[in-house]
Amino acid sequence: MNGCTIEVPINRRLEGKVAIITGGASGFGESTVRLFARHGAIVVIADVQDERGKSICQELGSFENVSYVRCDVTSDIDVKNLIDFTISKYKTLDIMFNNAGIPGNLDFTIVDADNENFKRVFDVNVYGAFLGAKHAARVMIPAKKGVILFTSSVASVVSGESPHSYTVSKHAVVGLTKNLCVELGRHGIRVNCISPTAVATPLLTKAVGVDKTVMEKILGESSNLKGVVPKSEDVAEAALYLCSEESKFVSGINLVVDGGYSTTNQTYTRAIKSFLS
Repeated sequence: MNGCTIEVPINRRLEGKVAIITGGASGFGESTVRLFARHGAIVVIADVQDERGKSICQELGSFENVSYVRCDVTSDIDVKNLIDFTISKYKTLDIMFNNAGIPGNLDFTIVDADNENFKRVFDVNVYGAFLGAKHAARVMIPAKKGVILFTSSVASVVSGESPHSYTVSKHAVVGLTKNLCVELGRHGIRVNCISPTAVATPLLTKAVGVDKTVMEKILGESSNLKGVVPKSEDVAEAALYLCSEESKFVSGINLVVDGGYSTTNQTYTRAIKSFLS
């Protein structure tokens, strides 16, 4: 299991906050559910992985504040019902973390790209995020408060290493973040996104076709920052910061969590060394 149900931080940074986390039954979402619960949040897990979602609720039962709602983020009705359930049960919504996403097929060439895959990736990654923000804003605007957070990707700032469908969808999420930041700021609502590097989540290992150990070796070898392997918990910690009072004046940012990978291209340096060696 990822996390601990016993250790509770002394400084609970989300005490009493109500948070929805889409894609909360695995990967970045699961790690964030666990961390938010430890920090005193009431968490609603939204996912289509019923068994995993319910299992996490049972495991975190000692917190008595974790619920699971089946939600296909591409369904307007499902997302509306998710928000309505949360308001009905907990009376408010403080945090909407639109985290659900898929990598899609690993088709890197435009001429061979699968059209239906492209549409499916956009449906989940962009339309799903849009619906989550739309229905969250519906209840946050009258309350004059709230945080809307998205999961984008390092693919939003580095090109050529992810399929076109995935890369373009994650650029769109950043654009949505910035537009909503401007619109919703006047209502006291902060909007941000997180762009993680590749992490050995179940989605990625399945897409690449290797196990977690192999994937983490690949990530460690390719990382700019040595001595640490990126984990889903790193994304959860970034989400905690962006959803807590510590970031009360932070809105409209794309927080890149990649150990500096996107800041450099050392191909030229390696080529020089290769020719001179």
